[in-house]
Amino acid sequence: MENKWKKHYPKAVPQTIDYNEYANILEVSDEAIRKYRNHTAFSNFDTDLSYHELDILSGQMASYFQNTLGLKKGDRIAIQLPNILQFPIVLFGAFRAGLIIVNTNPLYTAPEMKHQFKDSGVKAIVILAQFAHLLEQVIGETEIKHVIVTEVGDQLPFVKKHLINFVLKKIKKMVPAYDHLKYTPWADALKMGSTKTYVQPKIVRDDIAFLQYTGGTTGVSKGAVLTHHNIIANMLQICAWMKPKLVAGQELAITPLPMYHIFSLTVCSLALMRYGTQNVLITNPRDISAFIKTMKKYKFTIVTGVNTLFNALANHPDIKTVDFSHTKICVAGAMALQKAVKDNWLKATGTNVIEGYGLTETSPVACCNPVDGTDRVGSIGLPLPDTEVKLIDDDGNDVTWTGKPGEICVKGPQVMQGYYNRPDETAKVMKDGWLLTGDIGVFDQDGFAKIVDRKKDMILVSGFNVYPNEIEDVIAKHPKVLEVAAIGVADAHSGEVVKIVVVKKDQSLTEKELIDFAKQSLTNYKVPKHVEFRTEIPKTNVGKVLRRALRDAPVAN
Repeated sequence: MENKWKKHYPKAVPQTIDYNEYANILEVSDEAIRKYRNHTAFSNFDTDLSYHELDILSGQMASYFQNTLGLKKGDRIAIQLPNILQFPIVLFGAFRAGLIIVNTNPLYTAPEMKHQFKDSGVKAIVILAQFAHLLEQVIGETEIKHVIVTEVGDQLPFVKKHLINFVLKKIKKMVPAYDHLKYTPWADALKMGSTKTYVQPKIVRDDIAFLQYTGGTTGVSKGAVLTHHNIIANMLQICAWMKPKLVAGQELAITPLPMYHIFSLTVCSLALMRYGTQNVLITNPRDISAFIKTMKKYKFTIVTGVNTLFNALANHPDIKTVDFSHTKICVAGAMALQKAVKDNWLKATGTNVIEGYGLTETSPVACCNPVDGTDRVGSIGLPLPDTEVKLIDDDGNDVTWTGKPGEICVKGPQVMQGYYNRPDETAKVMKDGWLLTGDIGVFDQDGFAKIVDRKKDMILVSGFNVYPNEIEDVIAKHPKVLEVAAIGVADAHSGEVVKIVVVKKDQSLTEKELIDFAKQSLTNYKVPKHVEFRTEIPKTNVGKVLRRALRDAPVAN
């Protein structure tokens, strides 16, 4: 394939990378610990965890897994935690013990937990106390033999720890009882682990690091098999891409996306270690006021998020009180970045937010806009080094450089091995080393890619393809609109028509206003025929709009 995009790489970005530099993820973290021993690795609730402390505590956790629980290399362990300091301790403790990590959304229902635990064959779990009652309901139907329960404040200083845990349990009543669950408290696990030394098993590139489950928004949740090589490759690609802006030992990242999500996991928790970055963990990013108060305490250089989060921050009046003078990179992923949000963010903060693209199946980053200011609005950017991208039509023909939309296919060292125990599902998306993403995209003449939409989300109006992202991008520009999502609904005349679901910024907004506004930018068959106003739009826990949930709801007018 002709790599037209490479000539548009910033000069500081290497075109190829030595992927044999590290044998496993631990070699990367060990290097970071040696170089940045006394630097802060993670912060949460105004408490810092240095790289040295992370090394000690993760070693104690690894010892507990090995010596007390008897877990062996290749055993599966689930981590069901939000962004708190316990997460990186467990994460690196599991790596040190050679375990395969199964990241689990803390907001899963009991049936969702059961499916993931049974499917992956999890033997142990570290879970937040708030969700232990759900585990209690299903643990008998799984292979889980060992449970470690932690409370939000467990890794904080003594007074703050007991205050936060007391308030959550006794005042806010946020911890339902789990009286019949056999478990070990967090502090006890660390204490037992500190009495013995763990022995690090031999871990090679092809060993599985994660069974990283997809969000399950398009069917049954499947575990993407990601090896140490997959993750290391993407870490090195990300670091190379950010090289024009970042300086080792001087970076601080605001990390609001949960670390169990592949974006935050690879980009923030792992890749940025090579720069000795301090990650400020935001436990509840939905509380925008508290989020902004935290931002005001730090001279941050990196902000990561999703479109809906940048939108919420940009529209909050207190964002003007945050100091963005040190900010080098703001990057959005996981969903399309709307131009209106990008513009509002620039106006509110004086900083530019760029868009990247990837999937769980690509560890996750496949494409990203350059960080040197040559990004293009509405584009997901260029393929990362050593990453090939092509577009195919419905017949499998290559339409990459024709200017026509096609399904995005990715090949590179970061692409998963397949779906765990699902060869049939793997065969549907893996063709001759290429991952078929299910996303529809188009390249411009310089090789910058643009997502048109998901195949499954495309709306067919009288034989014409209508892409929700295009509709949303137009409606989001209306000054009275806070959020918008577009879907297709059945229509006797044209098969489908466009419906928009809108959250108002100004309560005076009317349906007629929106339709008249849409007509100024959209051809008639793309103009919404249904408008529904809501107080919120359903999203996943990382902020991606759940169009399926909107499609399943009845039309409201």
